[in-house]
Amino acid sequence: MARTLSRLLGIVFAVSALTAFSISSADAVDDAPVGVVELFTSQGCSSCPPADAVLGELVKQGNVVALAYHVDYWNYLGWEDTFSSKQSTDRQYAYARTLGRKSVYTPQVVINGRDHINGADKGGINKKLDAFDKSGRGLNVPVAAKLDGEKIKINIGDGQGKANVILVYFDRQNTVDVKRGENSGRKLTYWNSVRDIQTVAMWEGKAVELDLPVSVMSGDGYDGCAVLLQTMKTDGVPGAIIGAGVVMDANPS
Repeated sequence: MARTLSRLLGIVFAVSALTAFSISSADAVDDAPVGVVELFTSQGCSSCPPADAVLGELVKQGNVVALAYHVDYWNYLGWEDTFSSKQSTDRQYAYARTLGRKSVYTPQVVINGRDHINGADKGGINKKLDAFDKSGRGLNVPVAAKLDGEKIKINIGDGQGKANVILVYFDRQNTVDVKRGENSGRKLTYWNSVRDIQTVAMWEGKAVELDLPVSVMSGDGYDGCAVLLQTMKTDGVPGAIIGAGVVMDANPS
């Protein structure tokens, strides 16, 4: 999960404030996600498979950005999660500080960076997404991401405030034969398993266009990349997610 030199060199992109460029809500309404669902899970956690299945259902539901962060603190139970990373664990603990919690748990879902719920509660997740959307605490800044030849083009619209532009690289789908630990003997399917997270730019309320080389995604064999527009609190911990989009590699390596 460590950032490789090639990945760091690969993130050389043009960022420009475009006075004539904007994404209107009318342009984005059909494809815009209603929210971001971040599941913190582990292959070594017996309570997690129902939540992993729910995340797969949310991916197929199609109107949310759904991501699975595999934490590493259950690896001691006898099975090392094949997607686990300290980076995912650190993100969950950062959210604990954001949400005023003293501890973390799996399966935990964080919605729009604003609230949390048990990851197996699909009805509760959709209810919170709907409530955030209706109260104006949803994804209010349009974000569009697409493959364009050798580039990933990211367009971010106008809005209020400042936020980090975060890229979350993931594998679309994997089936894992768990041989030890609490889920020993089970074949489990995982969706949108996060493999790397990078902050690549700042957004300051003005429409911008970012061009990245497509190699930053396909070079490591990842299937997709989520773009999160996330506010940051004064102490550096993640805050509300106010915009999001996803780009998929049509020909993953």
